[in-house]
Amino acid sequence: MSDTVLRLTGIEKAYNHGKPNEVNVLRGCDLTVQRGEVVALVAPSGAGKSTLLHIAGLLDTPDRGTVEIAGEQLEDKSDRRRTQVRRAEVGFVYQFHHLLPEFSALENIALPQLANGVSKQAAEARGLALLDSVGIAHRASHRPAAMSGGEQQRVAFCRAMANEPKLLLADEPTGNLDPETSDRVFGALMTLVHETGLSALIATHNLELAARMDRQVRMGNGYLTQG
Repeated sequence: MSDTVLRLTGIEKAYNHGKPNEVNVLRGCDLTVQRGEVVALVAPSGAGKSTLLHIAGLLDTPDRGTVEIAGEQLEDKSDRRRTQVRRAEVGFVYQFHHLLPEFSALENIALPQLANGVSKQAAEARGLALLDSVGIAHRASHRPAAMSGGEQQRVAFCRAMANEPKLLLADEPTGNLDPETSDRVFGALMTLVHETGLSALIATHNLELAARMDRQVRMGNGYLTQG
């Protein structure tokens, strides 16, 4: 079995094709993420990191290039197959938590598991274990509005991990938090990732956070470079 969880090869993406305002966002990006590796994707706003993450997570398709997750090439597969792989193998975390406000923390984590056919009892047991691992099991019954920003984002991390994905994709996951809370929440994320042994690609413009990851890649002018 290959140790490469994510492989992007020659990824190109442009918007407004053939028009005077055509924008070439990705010009030929190559990237691999190995099993258990946490990679920082360092780029300023508008550089295309969100586009790259969406392609890596099968939410968008490249104009050219290949996308492999766990050894399966997926850029040309049917929407149904791409959705199956995305639900089973990929977890997403965004800058804003996007929790469902009418549900408790535990229910937010259980819902994606229930959608995958897990029993309610098993889903809640895993949800509680994940909340405990990031230090907020005592907030399981609280709705998002009753929680701090840092607590909400930790719930979002747990939700992303709910279905035991092989790959975690995070887009500025602490960008909406103050520095102290960001540091604490990022520490919780790294603990969660390392304890579960999954791979992660985390986009950030925070160089201090990037330095705490295993490796850095930088994006500029539509290309990726190491370090």
